[in-house]
Amino acid sequence: MRGNFDVSMLNNEEHMRIIQEYVPGCQVTLAHIIASPDKILYQKLGLDPKVDYEKAAIGVTTVTPSETAIIMADVALKASGITLGFVDRFSGSMIITGTVSEVQAAMEAALEYVKDKLNYTVCTITKT
Repeated sequence: MRGNFDVSMLNNEEHMRIIQEYVPGCQVTLAHIIASPDKILYQKLGLDPKVDYEKAAIGVTTVTPSETAIIMADVALKASGITLGFVDRFSGSMIITGTVSEVQAAMEAALEYVKDKLNYTVCTITKT
C-alpha cells in the first residue's frame, strides 16, 4: 500500500503525537471579575481572606506576550485602590482584589491602556 495510509496498519504500541504550539499575539485573552467570591476561593489562591465578602471581588486576566501582565498590574494599581494578588511575567496571568467597583475600574483601565497605547486586541470583561 505504498502512498496510502491504512488505519489498520497501526498496532496498539504506536501512539499519535499531537504538537501544540503557542504563538503569542498582542492580546488580552481573559478578563473576568468574580463578585462576592466564596472565602475558600481566597484561601485556595493564597489571597488575603480578611475581606468583606459581600463587597469583595477578584479580577483575573491573561495576556500575551506574558510580560505585558507587569504593565497591566502597574496600570491597575494606579487606577484604583485594588490589591495585587498575583502577577506572573511567564504565564501572563494577573489576579487583583478589592471591591467590585475598584476591580472593575482597574480592569477597565488596564484593558484600555493596552488597547489604546499598545494596540492590543482585548476581550470584553465578563463577570460572575
